[in-house]
Amino acid sequence: MSLRLLRHRRTLGLGLTACGVALLPWLYCLATGLPDTYPAVRWPLAWAGLDALEAAGLITTGLFTARHDERRRVAAAATAALLFADAWFDTVTAAPGADFTSALVMAAALELPLATVCAALALRTPK
Repeated sequence: MSLRLLRHRRTLGLGLTACGVALLPWLYCLATGLPDTYPAVRWPLAWAGLDALEAAGLITTGLFTARHDERRRVAAAATAALLFADAWFDTVTAAPGADFTSALVMAAALELPLATVCAALALRTPK
């Protein structure tokens, strides 16, 4: 690997790290400044859109995996991120009681296991 490429990767890595660190104060502002509840418009579209992306990711990951196509790693990583995010937002936005129980069951039985499989596929080294 050339020295120029190594420097470029190092610079890119440091830049991305700096962006992540710069977001930390913003997280505090969000956590302390947002209202506990907020009526959302197009709520069904937001959730249906997320689930459609997950379905597309699972299908793409499955097809790439079946064909031994290395692009499966990218598809699997994106799909894992979507599934983890879905489990998180389902549980933290659910109303207490049956809604929360349903969100926990969906996360534990479907979303998190599928996300774990996708993450493992994404991290698996090519043969």
